[in-house]
Amino acid sequence: MANWDVDAGFSAPQVGRNASSLSIIHVVVTLERGGLERLVTDLAIAQHRSGHRVAVFCINDAQGFVETLREAGVDVVLGHKRGGFDLGVLSRLRALTLRMRADVLHAHGFVPNYYAAVALWSLWQGPALVGTCHDMGTRLSNRRLRWFYRASLWRTDRVAMVGRQVHDRFVNGGLVAAHKAVTVLNAVPLERFVDADAGRVAAREALGLPLSALVLGCVGRLVGLKNHRLMIALMPQVLAQHPDAVLLLLGGGELAADLRAQAADLGLSDRVMLAGERPDVAGLLPALDLFVMPSLTEGVSIALLEACAVGLPVVATNVGGNPEIVASGTRGLLVPPDDAPATLVAVLDLLGNPGKRKQLGLAARTWVREHASLEALTRCYDALYAQAMASRAGGRLRAARPQ
Repeated sequence: MANWDVDAGFSAPQVGRNASSLSIIHVVVTLERGGLERLVTDLAIAQHRSGHRVAVFCINDAQGFVETLREAGVDVVLGHKRGGFDLGVLSRLRALTLRMRADVLHAHGFVPNYYAAVALWSLWQGPALVGTCHDMGTRLSNRRLRWFYRASLWRTDRVAMVGRQVHDRFVNGGLVAAHKAVTVLNAVPLERFVDADAGRVAAREALGLPLSALVLGCVGRLVGLKNHRLMIALMPQVLAQHPDAVLLLLGGGELAADLRAQAADLGLSDRVMLAGERPDVAGLLPALDLFVMPSLTEGVSIALLEACAVGLPVVATNVGGNPEIVASGTRGLLVPPDDAPATLVAVLDLLGNPGKRKQLGLAARTWVREHASLEALTRCYDALYAQAMASRAGGRLRAARPQ
């Protein structure tokens, strides 16, 4: 298997006239604020700054990161999807592809992959299609989505997997051919993050949190798979040992009212803070003493990489790409998913040991700076695009060769 760690420093091979400056279209379902959307935004802006011509095609209407991209000079085109399989979306994506004379369509997720593949159906001499699998594929339990995604892979030249476990799940499970699969770890723009100690006072002032509080927090959409309920349920036991503890939840989502009600039922309304969706997460992370990720499933979490970039110690579930980032006992602690007793033990261990928190946080910050920089990720995708373009060009030559 090809395994391109983002610190490997790959440079894109020279493939034709577009090797150094490409026309790239990223295809996403939405640009509302989330880890995948944050990564695509950062990657598109970095590629634009490196000299590529870049646009983002968003299948649904969105706000979120739209203005961030446009202000950075990256064109955003909305697909205005209206239920079901929307032919209007295909028409708009195909028109953008032709107008930009795209070299690469980069689809992020299963739905974008099949929209991109169908849009390119008759463009055999058209752009290369690269897909990225950002998670463990739990949504593919839906047979219809699984069929559409598998069908789209015939027109997909390369598939990036955001971690080794994601790679193994898709390749060993027979979904993606091994010769198309490459592991490319996610990354974050390191310049955005300051050390937790340096940014703590400003972050706590911005959130209205006292400096004396012991703050543990989660960043992510308020949806079932993120399992915020577990952390709220554990807070009475945490408070029994640390009366000054506060649980901070950064993110918005469908379960906000339910989680607020859960906290109220436990008498924790003043100890569980739902701060909502915030554009300034990087500046708020230093408010935390401990980052907790109780998710039931993950790919390679951008939120987890961001926590490490700030130098926060981590308690995370042993799912998806989390072990690749955390390395239990070295940069944080891993616990089994949905295991309340194990999670409580790990949280109390770190809350009660400032020296250990400092040691793990420093190791996490050092690791993310060495292995997960956005610049290195951009180089890796340049190399992957070049490989995909070469594969597509080779296919065209074989098809044109007389039999």
